[in-house]
Amino acid sequence: MAPDRDIIRGHVPLEPPERLLRTVGAWEGEAGRDWLKALPGLVEEYLARWELTPERVQHPGGHISMVVLVRQADGTPAALKVGMVTSQTREEHAALAHWSGLGAVRLLRDDPAGSAMLLERLHADVSLRSLPDAKAMLEACGVLRRLWVAPAEGHPFASVADHTCRLAEHLRERREQPWAADARPLADEALAALERLTESAPAAPVLLHGDFHHGNVLAGDRMPWLAIDPKPLVGDPGFDLAWLAQDRLDTLVAMPAPQAAARRRIATLADALDVDRDRLRDWTLFRAVEAGLWSLSVGDREDGELALEFAAWL
Repeated sequence: MAPDRDIIRGHVPLEPPERLLRTVGAWEGEAGRDWLKALPGLVEEYLARWELTPERVQHPGGHISMVVLVRQADGTPAALKVGMVTSQTREEHAALAHWSGLGAVRLLRDDPAGSAMLLERLHADVSLRSLPDAKAMLEACGVLRRLWVAPAEGHPFASVADHTCRLAEHLRERREQPWAADARPLADEALAALERLTESAPAAPVLLHGDFHHGNVLAGDRMPWLAIDPKPLVGDPGFDLAWLAQDRLDTLVAMPAPQAAARRRIATLADALDVDRDRLRDWTLFRAVEAGLWSLSVGDREDGELALEFAAWL
């Protein structure tokens, strides 16, 4: 006999957080809205299947996933994550399994077909954003050193080369839109930077997080800081570091001479992780411009303009 849903839920509301409703609806269109309608039932299914007792839904939660803090059958705390399957999130479970808790949240159980994962419980309200910028960058570099390992033979992860080829196609399309007219010179610079990067590849590609920033590194009990929410790829470490380089742009904007501060940040991060400075500058330029035009395309003018301003400083 199927378990009573009210017992499984413990009367905990399992409604998707507002941010999830907003972002999935805006980013994924009709498919996203259909997934959101089915999400509460899907969460209940995994609570029952894995014998989990919910405590509360994590707010604000992820942009394309819902996280429920739970207790396992033996009382151990954990987190149930149910996310929308996309090309970027499809292999998240595989990356976490490969890292096996070294530098990243530990995967306890998963169902890749449903994009459901049971994860160790971290301190969700304490990320690297709680630290001063310089200290946060230092800790972030320590986490990346653990994550950048060789992938297993026959791994399922997409390459940075293939991923950025698709990003470049989208960037060219957005470059032609009327609203992107002022950004076309920057878009051309970004595409030229990518061309330079693809002319030579790193000798030993590694497994990358893909979306590494301060908000995706949480405090843990087993280790001080652990990464969450990877969008894994295999390739040049500079691709990962470029996303970190543009973290906390509001902090950079508030600094005296932000252009010089941005260049110093690139140099400091490159030296800390033995990444070529010029390659990191090119990766950062490409990722900032691509992200900026994407943000403008989905109506996020504030973040889009800030990313493009940062790119211009480089």
